[in-house]
Amino acid sequence: MKVGVAIFPGSNGDHDALYAMGETLGQDTEPIWHTQTDVSRFDLIILPGGFSYGDYLRCGAIARFTPVMDAIKRYAEEGGWVLGICNGFQVLAEAHMLPGALIRNDSRAFSCRWIHARLQSSACALLDGVPEGTVWRLPVAHGEGRYFADPATLQQLQANRQIVLTYTNAEGNPEVGANPNGSSHDIAGICNTAGNVLGLMPHPERAAEAILGEEDGADFLRAVIHAWQTSPNAQKHAQLSTI
Repeated sequence: MKVGVAIFPGSNGDHDALYAMGETLGQDTEPIWHTQTDVSRFDLIILPGGFSYGDYLRCGAIARFTPVMDAIKRYAEEGGWVLGICNGFQVLAEAHMLPGALIRNDSRAFSCRWIHARLQSSACALLDGVPEGTVWRLPVAHGEGRYFADPATLQQLQANRQIVLTYTNAEGNPEVGANPNGSSHDIAGICNTAGNVLGLMPHPERAAEAILGEEDGADFLRAVIHAWQTSPNAQKHAQLSTI
């Protein structure tokens, strides 16, 4: 799998994503600087965590105007897979590639802790094949991770099966205190209607080796790799490479 990791000034999760996908999981992975305008060579693009442009104005509000985001938007419209993690999720929302917004945590404090994220029945192609109800233990680290959308948008998300991950306890059940930021409907991650763009606040790339305290993140990323390998897109790429 050819993976590109977008890098904005202020990104701090880019090398984590590069290492997890490349060194840990053995994928062909390379950085994409924010000025690049062609991302068509990749099978998956990751928008990493961090504080792009210092999180001035709003988180992700400046990064959305970079040349690489114009390229990534075209890439996604053509069916390319995009995974936005933490600040990457915020950038996707600011770029209107995902609905809703990420706003200040309801505690008004930065949240850095382990959480549990449960996979819902969704249209997300990136996690296709993973059983509904799978729970991953992953870290979060954000001050503006509270997913918010108006009631009509939340209804559309449910109707279109765009709610991908929710905060739960270790058993996969809703619980007081399991939601670290006050997100609407306990939402930890959503996808677009086509299912090829996924944004989530937890950090799988920071839980991809035992030395980090957890390997559930590696399982999450392996699921994305496996979903790609069994997808029509991968089969199409394989056919083109033989021409």
